[in-house]
Amino acid sequence: MSHPAPLSSAERRAISYANTLHQLVSHILTKREGADRVLANYFREHKKHGSKDRKLIRETLFGLFRWWGWLKNLPATDGADAHKEPGFSASFSSGLGQAQSPGWFTQLSLVAAIENHPWQDIQSGWLSLANLSQLEIPAFGDTPESLNHICAALTQQFAYEFAPSNLLPDWAWEHIKLPDTERLAFIDALCRRPPLWTRAQGTSREKVIKELQADDISAIPSAVFDDAIELASQSINLDAVTAYTSGKLEVQDLASQAIGEVAAPGARERWWDACAGAGGKSLQLFSLMQKKGGVGELIASDIRPKALEELLRRAEKAGFAPIHISPWRSDKLPVKSDYFDGVLVDAPCSCTGTWRRNPDMRWIDDASAILDKPALQLDILRRASAAVRSGGLLVYATCSLARAENEAVVEAFLTSNEDFELDATTHPFSGEISAMLTLWPQQANADGMFAARLKRK
Repeated sequence: MSHPAPLSSAERRAISYANTLHQLVSHILTKREGADRVLANYFREHKKHGSKDRKLIRETLFGLFRWWGWLKNLPATDGADAHKEPGFSASFSSGLGQAQSPGWFTQLSLVAAIENHPWQDIQSGWLSLANLSQLEIPAFGDTPESLNHICAALTQQFAYEFAPSNLLPDWAWEHIKLPDTERLAFIDALCRRPPLWTRAQGTSREKVIKELQADDISAIPSAVFDDAIELASQSINLDAVTAYTSGKLEVQDLASQAIGEVAAPGARERWWDACAGAGGKSLQLFSLMQKKGGVGELIASDIRPKALEELLRRAEKAGFAPIHISPWRSDKLPVKSDYFDGVLVDAPCSCTGTWRRNPDMRWIDDASAILDKPALQLDILRRASAAVRSGGLLVYATCSLARAENEAVVEAFLTSNEDFELDATTHPFSGEISAMLTLWPQQANADGMFAARLKRK
């Protein structure tokens, strides 16, 4: 009687990682809970994992969601020649293979191969457990066309048609509209790891970069904004970075920074950040006014007290006083009406523009994430507009790429608010002149956002 060959050390470790990742992905997809939170809770409860374990688990987990549009439809596989039948045995309808099935090990192997993971022993273990000798996949190169090359190779190997458009859920294409010629570049951008964008504040970018270099951190100045800095590594412990702990450096994505640049507050103006959250854009507005000669008045509001507490902490660290807070406690306007030179409404939204940073959200959300927001967005915009003085500026922004949350909300607002009109500005990434700007991830290696400038007559 023959006995199965004993597992190698690499295979045993590969199974351990596979079980952990299956547990995490199952939780995220069934509970529809964000991957960042699930992963943070898991690491808090499982102190056994060292830095290498944590990195491998994190990189593979987010890689799985980047490519989930392909993985969830991967045909059944019990070996290199068993790629005939679509839809291998799944633990539930999401397309997740069973924890120790060849299908799950194939899914893991595919992610590791596409993203060129450095853990070769674990990748080899997953391949062996999937009964595959290897996966013939071309490198995920620097150009969007490399996605087509990967699709062709996978289609040939698995006898199933792979397409770049499948990397987003079908419902997304009904709401995210862009020319066919831009689709491949857009999908390509969403499938790449996002950079870590930061912003110098209270001092020059050159001084901050010198401090970063002293901490042995590679920093790349942005060609778009004179205070934006890209950090080459995402695995930086910011609490050990002098420039960050002293308040001279803030983490803020480049597309988010573009909103402050579109607002373009002048020296000593009065501004209200109506949906401030933890204050990233409030701090930027303060910094921009400071650079132009001085801050007039800046008030930040939100319905969440904890977020405003974090804003004040960040402002104190940066030495940005005074930023005043005025929480939304009811439907009543929390600030003076007809008073501000500028009002920023960074409205709550579906966050489709952050799908690059949060690829799990593509698969745990559905169309309701977009469709249930416009009424709230329009209501907030109408209420906040009352605070704009005659001749003042109203800036509406979201981190959504859906027209229903963006242009449609602005158009509905203008229909019933004839004392406002569109105010054109220059798109910071494309250079086009428009009053309503969509910032696409493929334009500047950043998140996606929308901004509109409106002026009170």
